[in-house]
Amino acid sequence: MDMEVLGQEQSSEQLDLEEISRKISCLDKWREIFSFHRLGTNNTIPQNHEGNHISADENEDGTGIPQPKGQGHLPSSGLCSIPNPSIISSKLGGLPISLAMAMKLRQILFGNTIHVFSYNWKKAYFRFHDPSSELAFTLEVGKGGARSIQMAVQGSIIKYLLFTRKGKDCNFGSLCEISKKEQEQALAAALAGILWAAGAAQKATICLVSEDTYIASTPDYSVDNFTERLQLFEFLEKEAAEKFIYDHLQCFRGEGSHGVILFLYSLIFSRTFERLQMDLDVTTTQLLQPNAGGFLCRQAVLNMILTGRASPNVFNGCEKGRSQETLHGVLTRSDVGYLRWGKDALEDDRLSQVGSMLKTPKLPIWLCNINGNYSILFCTNRQLLSDWKMERLFDLYFYSGRSSQKKLVHLTIDTHSHHWERDQQEEKHGPRRQFSPVEMAIRTKWSEATINWNGTIPFF
Repeated sequence: MDMEVLGQEQSSEQLDLEEISRKISCLDKWREIFSFHRLGTNNTIPQNHEGNHISADENEDGTGIPQPKGQGHLPSSGLCSIPNPSIISSKLGGLPISLAMAMKLRQILFGNTIHVFSYNWKKAYFRFHDPSSELAFTLEVGKGGARSIQMAVQGSIIKYLLFTRKGKDCNFGSLCEISKKEQEQALAAALAGILWAAGAAQKATICLVSEDTYIASTPDYSVDNFTERLQLFEFLEKEAAEKFIYDHLQCFRGEGSHGVILFLYSLIFSRTFERLQMDLDVTTTQLLQPNAGGFLCRQAVLNMILTGRASPNVFNGCEKGRSQETLHGVLTRSDVGYLRWGKDALEDDRLSQVGSMLKTPKLPIWLCNINGNYSILFCTNRQLLSDWKMERLFDLYFYSGRSSQKKLVHLTIDTHSHHWERDQQEEKHGPRRQFSPVEMAIRTKWSEATINWNGTIPFF
């Protein structure tokens, strides 16, 4: 009987030790969080790095509008696993952001200085699929407005891997065999190339988060605990910008880094507020638009990534609007193109039709907007758009960005089949076959194309 009691006491002591160890482990995690935010146990009220009691994510109702601050309190234990943002030393030598710069940034993004980014934007960053998978060269993309930026950057990543990096063959196999280091090199090259083009091939500006805060909240400016810590680094050579991004790649690809927002900030500062004002027109005075509790990118953001200029429209050149105002379209062919199809689109609206500058890019890669969902189409044959004979029968690869997609879709496009061959092909799928939106998007470029999905069930 004594042995049984002793065993129970030992078991109880073991459980107590396990509980103590678990609490110590969690306490260590809190110590890291407090250390990052420069919090000490001597503080009377727990505060974050900027002196606010709770984080922006906790304050938002999903709309991106700051909610009233609560009293100081410790976050719940579930936050132990939240990663720290990647930060740089304040002594690295960048230009600290000023209140005037931050307010201009908010104004060009949201149209006011009160809105802040919603949760889906803050958690978005640039992360590749596993290097050993068939999608090794593709980014994992989330939901919300940041998705369109991720997919636009994806186009530039494919451009680098297929057509601009040295010493590699331009084939599909080379894409699937890239290593983690090659993923990192591709992302750095893509981001630097986009920023350099936005800076008119004269300079690129890169924004990183520092350990210090440079802006306090004012009645006209709501802090987001992120923008107020920016440092700006300016580069007059593209190669130097690319090396700097590569050396600080964790600031864009690390979980919790706010990587997509950082890139968007860098894009705006590279373009400059003065150039942006010249790029935009009466149809677009801000770069983001509210949607379902978050914010979506306007066309000007995508065009800035694709062409370097924040043109608000997709037609070629300039057009006159209904009130005879001048509307700004795309002025030059870009390396990566753009296709758009929507079931509710008005085909007779000339101002909404994508022009040849975007439909026929220099390289066979397209960012696709299909019913508001963004995806990528590309061909591994560089000559596709420069030799008309190549456009008779060719292959395209389609990446939807869906989490359910485990490999690329291989499409075969036939633009010169006879009408009876086309009819026979379509009858295989039933007399009243409904065409996939992907096919409809492709036919905005090749109107008479017959599309073979090579065994894949068409995406609807």
